[in-house]
This record gives sequence, C-alpha cells and structure tokens, in this order.
Amino acid sequence: MFRLFFSSQLHLLGLALRALVPRRGAGWAGYIRPLLMLGFVPLFALIQLIHWLGLALDELLYPDYRQVQVREPLFVLGVPRSGTTHLHRVLAKDPGFTTFTTWECLFALSISARRFWLGLGRLDARLGAPLARVLRWSERHVFGALDAIHSMRLDDPEEDYFALLPALACFILVLPFPDSTRLWRMGTFDRDMPEPLRSRLLEHYHRCLQRHLYVHGQDKRLLSKNAAFAPLAGALRARYADARFVVCLRAPQQTLPSQLSAIAGGATLFGAAAIAPALERRMTEQLGFYYHNLERVLAEVPRQRCAWVSMEQLRERLGPSIEAIYRQLGLALEADYRARLQAHQHHARRYRSAHQYSLAQFGLDAARIEHDLGACYRRLHARTIDVEATSTTAVSAVDHTRATETALPC
Repeated sequence: MFRLFFSSQLHLLGLALRALVPRRGAGWAGYIRPLLMLGFVPLFALIQLIHWLGLALDELLYPDYRQVQVREPLFVLGVPRSGTTHLHRVLAKDPGFTTFTTWECLFALSISARRFWLGLGRLDARLGAPLARVLRWSERHVFGALDAIHSMRLDDPEEDYFALLPALACFILVLPFPDSTRLWRMGTFDRDMPEPLRSRLLEHYHRCLQRHLYVHGQDKRLLSKNAAFAPLAGALRARYADARFVVCLRAPQQTLPSQLSAIAGGATLFGAAAIAPALERRMTEQLGFYYHNLERVLAEVPRQRCAWVSMEQLRERLGPSIEAIYRQLGLALEADYRARLQAHQHHARRYRSAHQYSLAQFGLDAARIEHDLGACYRRLHARTIDVEATSTTAVSAVDHTRATETALPC
C-alpha cells in the first residue's frame, strides 16, 4: 500500500506542476486552465490524502479485513453508454448483492471512514435528520445538471472504479490530466499496463472490495459495475477465477458519439483540448479497444460464467432479460425481487433521455466505424441471452445528423 501511495503522490505532484504552467499557443484556455487547476489540485489532493489516512487506519484498527473472501463476484462490464448503469441499479435491488454507493466511492473507501459516516448518520436520524435534508438539497443542485447524461445521488449504486482515485488510476481523471501516461494506460490496461504497477493496482482494488464486504456482510455476493473496466477484463478474469460477468452491448455507431458527448463538458471545463488536441481521437480509439478486448477475453468464457445482453433487450424486455441472466449464470432469483422487476420494466420502457448527440458533431464517420468495429460487434451480439426482442434491431446505425438517446440511463 505504501509503495502505491508514494508513487501516486509523486505522479500527482508532477501532473500538478505541469498543470500550473500556462500553455502558449492554446489561446485563453492555456491561461485559464492553470487558474482552475490552482483550485482543483489542492482540493483533490486533500480528499485523496484523507482516503489514504483512512486506509492506513484500517491496517491498525481492522487488520482482519484482509481475511475476507471475495467469493463469486458479479462484474457488469461493457462499453460506456451501453446501459450498464441501469442494469447495475436494477441488480442492486436484489438483497443478495452488495455494491458500492456514490458516497462510499467519493468519501469513504476505508472501513474507518464508513463507520464514522454511518455513525454520524444514525446520530443525525435521532436528531430529526437535519444534515440529511441539507445533503438532499445539495445533491439536487450539485448533481442535477448531470441527470441527462448520468444521474447521480449520494446513496445510488455507483462504479467502484472510483476506488482507484487515491492511486491516481481512475480513468475519469484523464479529463483534468490529459497528459498522464499512467491514466491512458488504464484505458488499455490488459495490453499496456506494466508490471509491477499492474499488480499493485489490482491489489489495491482487491483490498477495497474486501473492506466493502467487511462492512456490509461477508455472506453477500459483491456486485461491481464498471464500463471503464472493459480494458481490465483479462486482469479481473485472472484475479477472480470464480467470477461471473454480464456484458452490456450497444452498436458502436451509438456508443462512440454518446461517450464523447458525455465527457465534452468536463473536457471543456478543464481545457483538456489545450493540453491534448487529439483527445477525441484517442478516446475513440480507446473505445474501439474496449470492444476488441471484451471479445478477446470473454468471448470463449463458458455460458454459465458470462452473459451478454443488448441495450435493446434491457429496454424492451428488462424483466425477462434479467431472469435469463440469472438462469444462465446459475443465480438464485427470489420471488420478492422477481416481483420488483415488473415496475423496473415499466420504467425502462417509458424512459426518455434528454441527452442529445450526433456523429457529425465529433467528426465521426459511420462507414469507418462499421469497417473497424462492425464485425466485432456483430460477433458479440450473436452471443446475447435468449430473450426475444420486441421492437428495435441491435445493429441499426444511429442517424448521422442528430440522435436522441431514448433507451436507458447509461
């Protein structure tokens, strides 16, 4: 743990020093970015130091967490914007699973921090929940602007790749730090991440999963959803030999512009284009790697260990799709949870996103995408679970001028 701490702090220092230097030839963004980073970097560093302090306290106060077994975890993977968020949140309603929540990911990765905040929450409830009301008001205003792209509340199930934030290995950080080789290698982890950093990052992630189960119950099955872990599929399969996988699929003509649109606000905020003019091209190439890596690693995994599901299936036949997933993976589906699926299916069919994007907006060519990824996508789609779709076909290309996401929260 300490080697990873020191290496991440040195890397952050180097990135911070470069971020504070104005970039000539980048226009106003080259000068505004250092001012923004002057506020962002200290706050980010402080939060990560608090995480590291909590993780260190765990080693002193709760050393037995290391004995926790992560048995038969379920990993929800897929290319970003393919319905993984919606599937994750529906699966998280099954009481047999336990999964990370937003507040745990961002503020309480350690056992020490979780028990502190959970204790404070119980005290607040006894006092009439004044702090809870303030938090609810705050999250509506802070996270509300993201609802069209990725709705987020503090108690929502969330991607546990945020556990890699202290290690400076959470890929979302490529927006404030687009010149970090370490972060770009996270996007092609199975191919490009060198040893021994690969081993240290996987060990750190595993310890975070153990901590989660230590707090929430060692008898539960861990549910992990991370679209950003598609490039880690091989590492996860090797580390967790008894794991099961659910992979969400969506046509690349739709996922590529949707993902570029989703990160556009953050890229603009941090002036990422001033540092990495080829940001969109690199992101597009990386998303292509996601498809190919999922096929390379998981296409030959036995059916009882890996289920493939399309976004169309999740939208039109959510309940039957989840039942098919459970049946294929040998998971127990309790009667109470099966009853809840009907309500979730009704919501999925009615959902309409306000997120709009187009291929032309990002200079993407449908024919080129088809040439590069079409065959791979169709091979993967042929493996989807046996649930009859009722409306749209999976391989239809998105409109080249303007598309509106009408499927699911991604």
